Amino acid sequence: MKEPQDYRQLFDLDGRHALVIGGGGGIGAASALGLADFGAGITVADIDLAAAERTVSRLRERGKEGTALVLDISDEAAVDEAIASLPALDVLVCTPAVNVRKRLLEYSAEEFDRVIGLNLRGSFFVMRAAGRRMAAQRRGSIILFSSIRAQVVEAGQGVYAATKAASLQLIRALAAELAPDGVRANAVAPGVVETSLTAPIKSNEAWYHAYADRSALGRWADPSEMVGAVVYLASDASSYVTGTLQLVDGGWTAVDGRFQPPL
Repeated sequence: MKEPQDYRQLFDLDGRHALVIGGGGGIGAASALGLADFGAGITVADIDLAAAERTVSRLRERGKEGTALVLDISDEAAVDEAIASLPALDVLVCTPAVNVRKRLLEYSAEEFDRVIGLNLRGSFFVMRAAGRRMAAQRRGSIILFSSIRAQVVEAGQGVYAATKAASLQLIRALAAELAPDGVRANAVAPGVVETSLTAPIKSNEAWYHAYADRSALGRWADPSEMVGAVVYLASDASSYVTGTLQLVDGGWTAVDGRFQPPL
């Protein structure tokens, strides 16, 4: 890529179209708004159509345009149809995940299948469909939301962590396979973010504060704090970045333990 006349142009997404899956709320909604602010056209997909439409309304309040789409990523045919129906696809952001916080010895087969089915199988359907389309057009950026649980784990997080580690390896393989076609694939790993997925933790004051204290910054993240990584990975600013795990975790994985030594 030639050196730009103005390096701010590296983040310009004018003329590009992004599909944000899970865009009805939380990190997905923030990602849709952020990408739109940098010029991208947006399709907001969510299993809850009303939630997707609310995000589109927020886009329009900011003077941006967007389209809402109902999508369950665990439905293979629906994923293929949705991605084929888009007018264009330059950026794919996939955020949906489910977690059953339970010790492994207490996990049921149904719970195991539910977590694996959405987090891993569903993510695979999305990566495959988007990858095929982007490879055919020889450009594109795939951004999957992983988690710090792809790197570290605790009691009650085993199956969820396994899906996040596995989907990260799929992203890395996709990056290797699609690089010759001009397609990049990366993952973002948040720490603790205030979303509906983490609501059960927030409702327990001791648990909530323990997680806040675990990070170097001493607090939880807001969904908006994930947007910088998404825009970076979607744009030409990351043109030489593929196959990575972008940690946005407040220092969680860098800091050893919760105890502050009396130095």
